[in-house]
Amino acid sequence: MELITADIGGTHARFAIATRRDDGGIDLSSEVRLKVAEYASLQSAFEAYAAGLGRPVPRVAGIAVAAPIAGEPLKLTNNPWVIRPDCIAERLRVDRVTLVNDFAAVAHAVAVCGAGDFAHLAGPEGPLPDGGVISVVGPGTGLGVAALVRGQPPRVIPTEGGHIDFAPLDSLEDMILSQLRARFCRVSVERIVSGPGLANVHGALAAIGGSAVPARDYAALWQDAIAGADSLVQAALERWMLTLGSVAGDLVLAQGGNALVLAGGLLPRVAHLLPRSGFHSRFTAKGRFEARMAGIPIVRITHPEPGLLGAAAACLAEIAA
Repeated sequence: MELITADIGGTHARFAIATRRDDGGIDLSSEVRLKVAEYASLQSAFEAYAAGLGRPVPRVAGIAVAAPIAGEPLKLTNNPWVIRPDCIAERLRVDRVTLVNDFAAVAHAVAVCGAGDFAHLAGPEGPLPDGGVISVVGPGTGLGVAALVRGQPPRVIPTEGGHIDFAPLDSLEDMILSQLRARFCRVSVERIVSGPGLANVHGALAAIGGSAVPARDYAALWQDAIAGADSLVQAALERWMLTLGSVAGDLVLAQGGNALVLAGGLLPRVAHLLPRSGFHSRFTAKGRFEARMAGIPIVRITHPEPGLLGAAAACLAEIAA
């Protein structure tokens, strides 16, 4: 069976053809990444993809979107497009559409990926557990959070965990929170643990130190941070990784997780830095639950397009149900 799969994020819209193999696996082909800012809507981006495909478009679509899948219309968190579920099949000229939250799609991908699609980051090594809850967390344009409940069939629970309140854990973070509260009123963890979050932390640290920092494109700031351009940028990145650890640990506790899978567009940039940072010490620093947290395996998904894979898997699971 073939279908179109799409992953609609805050910065990019990705499309591909998904094919279910005889063994139940899913192959992706004809993958294209389009910039959201260059298209007026999902329909126009979809039409551009279909025009360049050079073949008939499958009549079934699985689409992951960076928004809660509830209500009419859907308003994406970091994307100006408005998606109307009641009209989407007609506008895309397909017979069937499955809509899924973008990080629920990543959790669906975790369910169908093989052992070779994960890389160890911290905690015990070995395969992911066969039962229980796996927490899925990923910083990108925003902070995605979902839970995968292992079973037959596996069950995915989408969440908006990236929008929980930021909880400072030391005096410097108290000051960072104060700086960000003056800008945003309410400070969620996504204000820090995301692509734009690095610029928020960098600006807050500069203000705390009494120095003026000119506004910078956060993509360029990330390049400087990974390159170790200067001490303030490095301090911001270290604080970002500390917060990722503390937030991920909180989410695992809240979900009752027995493993953590990290994903998101920023993970390839920072994966080599996380083991040498304070990420894992913050993840495990949960008081009476420190021993439990130390026993949690932490991996990152290495499949190149987990959102596309997961949207296809969610669609196929819905058809089979």
